[in-house]
Amino acid sequence: MNLRHVLVLPDRDAAEEVAQEAVDRFGLPEEPQLVRDALAGEDDAEDAQWLVVVEDPAERLDTAALDDLAAAYEGWLEAP
Repeated sequence: MNLRHVLVLPDRDAAEEVAQEAVDRFGLPEEPQLVRDALAGEDDAEDAQWLVVVEDPAERLDTAALDDLAAAYEGWLEAP
């Protein structure tokens, strides 16, 4: 099973910082994927959220720690 954790961040800068910190803090073998997620019905790029997709094939990452990391950047861990 290949578990994925999705952290939702308010902007690209926050997403990039969270991705790098996740690698450093959790010893990830590769940097998480960043994905721009436009809010439904919004055309303005300022209204986009950014997703940090963390692969967790061994299911070893602590979801509370991931949520705390996202919260430190005004984001959250999306429920599976």
